[in-house]
Amino acid sequence: MKFAKSSLCLALLSGLSFNALAEVDIYGKANVTVQSSDDGEGSFTEIKSNASRFGLKGSEKISDGLEAVYKFEFQVDVSDADSKGDDDNISARNQYVGFKGGFGQVVIGRNDTALKQAQGKLDLFNDLEGDIKNTFKGENRLGNSVSYASNSYEGFKVLASFIAEDDVDAKNGYSVALTYGDAGLKKSVVYAAIAADSEVNGYDVVRATVQGKIEDFRLGAMYQTQEKVDGSAEADGYLVNAAYLMGSNTFKVQYQTMDFDDSDDKSAVSVGVDHKLNKNLKVFGFYSSFDMDNNVDQDYLGLGMEYKF
Repeated sequence: MKFAKSSLCLALLSGLSFNALAEVDIYGKANVTVQSSDDGEGSFTEIKSNASRFGLKGSEKISDGLEAVYKFEFQVDVSDADSKGDDDNISARNQYVGFKGGFGQVVIGRNDTALKQAQGKLDLFNDLEGDIKNTFKGENRLGNSVSYASNSYEGFKVLASFIAEDDVDAKNGYSVALTYGDAGLKKSVVYAAIAADSEVNGYDVVRATVQGKIEDFRLGAMYQTQEKVDGSAEADGYLVNAAYLMGSNTFKVQYQTMDFDDSDDKSAVSVGVDHKLNKNLKVFGFYSSFDMDNNVDQDYLGLGMEYKF
């Protein structure tokens, strides 16, 4: 399987002309941690690749006001093979093709749902153990989807996803969101979003997100309700976090909790610090602890580095 995937990547690259390659944006990120992990049965040391990735993206002008756009992104595990000896380390991330113009952007393929996109950059421990996907439902990247993103109007944007279930016995899924502001808080002091999933990956979800900055502080909050489409489980929860920027350092803390109707509650607290060495390189440390009502508690302590290219 590894050979087949690697051959496919090489074939895609070799199939492009030199002139086409000159117009392709090749990008990526390597994020690796050395950490002490305790999943409830004792601690052990491991090296983890945290959603490290590489990709190709670009566009081509068709006419005035209309472009074709594409992205092919892959996740790569830069750590050793897993305990089963499986070193097949390439998997799909967002991969799509579509059109962009005055109407916004429409793409077809595999993509983050509107609800997932609407999170923006709220999650201070994204891709690490404290990632909100380990507590909240709705962090979905799905194939068989059509995604729409409007242009910004007075700071507002509309996002929508249609997910074809590709099964006669299943239902199509829908994800919608309304956002305001700049998710990176570079052009605005506040980012806010409200989003909902219907029949997406087995759940109905409603989520509200807000993040803002006050001088060197970044403050964020999220509230969510979620329910299995068969009605067997309901839950609601929230997240709050804060980050403080001091020179090249960012100190951060995040708390999240989800209360289930069957008392199988889950909460997590994470603290960490990032030290930026330059625009593309940082080193960081973190500690995350999960409190599970009806399961074993979990703790993670890690040091890592991230390099973007």
